[in-house]
Amino acid sequence: MWRQPWHSDPGRSSRAGEAATVSAKLNRPETAATTAAFFDVDNTLMRGASIYHFARGLAGRDLFTTRDLARFAWGQVVFRVSGSEQRSHINSAREAALAFVAGHKVDELVRLCEQVYDETMADRLWEGTRLLIEQHIAAGQRVWLVTTTPVELADIIKRRLGLTGALGTVAESVDGVYTGRLVGDLLHGPAKAAAVRALAEREGLDLSRCTAYSDSHNDLPLLSIVGYPNAVNPDDDLYAYAAGHGWPIHEFRRHRKAMRIGVRAAVFSAVAGGVAVKVARRRQRS
Repeated sequence: MWRQPWHSDPGRSSRAGEAATVSAKLNRPETAATTAAFFDVDNTLMRGASIYHFARGLAGRDLFTTRDLARFAWGQVVFRVSGSEQRSHINSAREAALAFVAGHKVDELVRLCEQVYDETMADRLWEGTRLLIEQHIAAGQRVWLVTTTPVELADIIKRRLGLTGALGTVAESVDGVYTGRLVGDLLHGPAKAAAVRALAEREGLDLSRCTAYSDSHNDLPLLSIVGYPNAVNPDDDLYAYAAGHGWPIHEFRRHRKAMRIGVRAAVFSAVAGGVAVKVARRRQRS
């Protein structure tokens, strides 16, 4: 029996799932397949958390403060060392992100997302996960990203990899400008399952024939509604659950223990890199 990792408002989760489904932009497949594969992004498709890499890119453009980047980085340290996301850190990341986007134009953020992805994120994809994606595409299946990552960034990853669609966290906008509020809540935990159920109903998918991949026990609500759940680079809780239920486990980290020990140094390097870029750009302007 999976345990819900953090308390959520069912109504907000449902609204987040519906918003993610409504906002999804599809690359229509040539065949009307009723099967699909769903991939989480952070540490499943990409090494580390995409929001932190994005924050680093924004800090380099003087659009995020070094303090914001450090706060994001500390949240990643706790997440990667403890193996679980803390609600307080999720809220902090959400509040900082919403404070940044408020008042900015949607198309402006999309341009920034494209630049940051190409500069700092494209080379962080797990090759093993990319091969899994290619296998599903070759089998004629639809492939979707389902992630807490902002939908604008998720959509760029989808387009770069030639996937069917992306479900992500939706920030409210009016007349093309962000209001600083979310539609529902973060697409996280139960909200991901709600989004996939809504998508399956809309697209005629048979979830009993679908596959899902994630690294986190927080995604057990999603993994539990498909016929073929998979663990990728799993945290301890997901590893134990997957092993106990006979789910496939894909480990693409060469040295799991070394990764845990070295994550703090890696995150420090990310912060230092963001600061260095800011300093360099200021010198150039001077």
